[in-house]
Amino acid sequence: MSKMLYTTTLPGNGHWSLELRRGSLMKITDIEGGANVGMLFYNPRNLLERYNAPDTLKCQHTFKLQRGNCLYSDMGRIFASIVEDYSANGEGNWHDTICGNSTAELIEKQWGKRDYQTHRNQWKQNGYDAFLVELAKYGLGRADMASNINWFSKVIADDHGNIRLDTKNQSAGNSVTLRFEMDTMVIMHACPHPLNKSKTYPFTSVEIELGEAEPVSDDDYCKNFREENQRGFQNNALYYLSAK
Repeated sequence: MSKMLYTTTLPGNGHWSLELRRGSLMKITDIEGGANVGMLFYNPRNLLERYNAPDTLKCQHTFKLQRGNCLYSDMGRIFASIVEDYSANGEGNWHDTICGNSTAELIEKQWGKRDYQTHRNQWKQNGYDAFLVELAKYGLGRADMASNINWFSKVIADDHGNIRLDTKNQSAGNSVTLRFEMDTMVIMHACPHPLNKSKTYPFTSVEIELGEAEPVSDDDYCKNFREENQRGFQNNALYYLSAK
């Protein structure tokens, strides 16, 4: 049985990074409703290998992320699998991986400028700069930024191709659980989605739980969710075999 060993809270303008070992679990819970968690993955043994949004979507024939989807690197390996995806209102979660980050310009236009020197913990951080702060800790920068995941953010398109953020299923208690299939450097923030049009800056916190997963079985849901995922797990097995 899986077990959680560590719990923390990431505030609505906060950012964090850590290395998670193969076999780790990360559960993220929207505490208040309306949260957005931007996330990137890197291989800590080779930081040139990172999350690849186009490959993740096209090889699984999807526009969104949900339970069963695997999160691919640009080397065809799987960083993590979405093993649980709980929707508090029963409508199902939908996670975005095409819209990228909010920027300082977007935040200022939408909610006005507020800096840390003046407003301390109530300042209005943006996702792009939050990622840069965390990436700098590992010698990475702007050139290393990739298209990120936005957990808990549903993005829909109309008949004319216009996209918008649909907030109907952003409920308190929504959660997503990731099982890491390889050692992974996780970079994250809880800053607003770039399409967020709320009247006030959303200081929406999330709970993060870390733990240990059960070994992956042959009938694992994520492993068998798409035929391509079988190859992704085989690529992981080869990677760890050659690393011994």
